[in-house]
Amino acid sequence: MNIHEYQAKELLKRHGVAVLGGYVAWTVDEAVAGAGKLPGPVYVVKSQIHAGGRGAGRFADDPSGKGGVRVTHSIEEVRTAADAMIGHVLVTKQTGPAGRPVHRVYVEAGCEIARELYFSLLVDRASGWVTLVASTEGGMEIEEVATHHPEKILRVAIDPTTRLSGHHVRRLTFGLGLAGEQARSFGKIVNGLYAAFTSLDCSIIEINPLVITKADAVVALDAKICFDDNGLFRHPELEKLRDEAEEDPKELEAEKHGLNYVALDGNIGCMVNGAGLAMATMDIIKLYGMTPANFLDVGGGATKERVTAAFKIILSDPNVEGILVNIFGGIMRCDVIAEGVVAAARDVRLSVPLVVRLEGTNVELGRDILARSNMRIIAASDLADAAEKIVAAVKEAA
Repeated sequence: MNIHEYQAKELLKRHGVAVLGGYVAWTVDEAVAGAGKLPGPVYVVKSQIHAGGRGAGRFADDPSGKGGVRVTHSIEEVRTAADAMIGHVLVTKQTGPAGRPVHRVYVEAGCEIARELYFSLLVDRASGWVTLVASTEGGMEIEEVATHHPEKILRVAIDPTTRLSGHHVRRLTFGLGLAGEQARSFGKIVNGLYAAFTSLDCSIIEINPLVITKADAVVALDAKICFDDNGLFRHPELEKLRDEAEEDPKELEAEKHGLNYVALDGNIGCMVNGAGLAMATMDIIKLYGMTPANFLDVGGGATKERVTAAFKIILSDPNVEGILVNIFGGIMRCDVIAEGVVAAARDVRLSVPLVVRLEGTNVELGRDILARSNMRIIAASDLADAAEKIVAAVKEAA
């Protein structure tokens, strides 16, 4: 689960992380009022969406060509900037060409920046340990730094049995070239970020940039936090921070039915049981020349109702030109899947090609249900056969 920058900063401030003063605003008047509470004369107006690259992004209907993060030098400029953002669509590298509407802005105090650093915490998949990542190249996307200047990325893995220690902080401090008050301020921030990461069940905290001011203070100028959904049951207070307007409505609907769904940009809808089999299904669709429209794992204990819901979610995507159902009946029974497929196809008046591959528990019963449905359902004997048939059917329908 992602949250907005202003929400992330409020959480980090509670853990002793230095941030600048600021106010969230849903209207232009609220933005002006917020700026009036800040010392000035510099104010930064930031669009609040769940996507990076806001500063380099553009509003299609703004002739000024300015991005979603603007430095202003008067209350009137704050008004102009907020008016150009709130209610308008911001397009960045991460939003895609459709962009995302800006419903709120964050008006923050300005500061005199001496240096910009990069800092993040994440779970390293190879070791399973929380890893601190830092770089002197703050403000840049870390992927670009990794590609062009990998030697400028510092990594420190934290053993969960011993947790964060002074020597971890010292390694980063030395690598970033910090000393004196800068080093002390940086150490406090690292400890605060680590405490927030572990106590809130985060999957990533990214501060880009982490700035050193001309007064030698270290401040989180930006903040991105993503929580591990599996740990949210321990943090009901975090659920209140969720902004469903920033999430894919299909993914929200899938979550209500206990489905694991991720929207993609292809044309073949997939319904599979088991994450590994789902990945293999997506790969083989690519192998045969088309692209998956989604990842969808109905799970091992799916009911007829859940399968019907999954079908409706897949078909709610206008880009879907065909559907491939690939089920291995271990815990899941093939006859249950077949009943769900037939019920859903009738309910939504299926108008795109459908290929179904069943194998495992009650497979013959499942195939019989599909055959007796009197619907245009294409049966497949194995995964390769299924992928070949759905690609051919979509091409023929086009």
